[in-house]
Amino acid sequence: QVQLVESGGGLVQAGGSLRLSCAASGRTFSVYTMGWFRQAPGKEREFVGRIRWSSGNTYYADSVKGRFTMSRDNAKNTVYLQMNSLKLEDTAVYYCAAQLLGGTLYDCWGQGTQVTVSS
Repeated sequence: QVQLVESGGGLVQAGGSLRLSCAASGRTFSVYTMGWFRQAPGKEREFVGRIRWSSGNTYYADSVKGRFTMSRDNAKNTVYLQMNSLKLEDTAVYYCAAQLLGGTLYDCWGQGTQVTVSS
């Protein structure tokens, strides 16, 4: 299994920036993809973006494309989500998740970190 711990959430004004981190531990050699998801109150969980652990290839949801950037530091087993030009609608609990080699779903999830964007 892989354990994930998110950090970096907080309160920020609209137009501001935050960087979230997701530190992985355990069987990190088995990670294929790391993803970020978010869930706002009363809404379903939403895909934000993903990064391939080995190649660094990224893919983003249209709602964040051009504003959010994912990166990873394999030496630190950490994935980052740089969020710029934040909007009120970005307010949510953000979760990172790991898809393992051979898997088709995100098998491991962090506990989440709150991001609140104020006007």
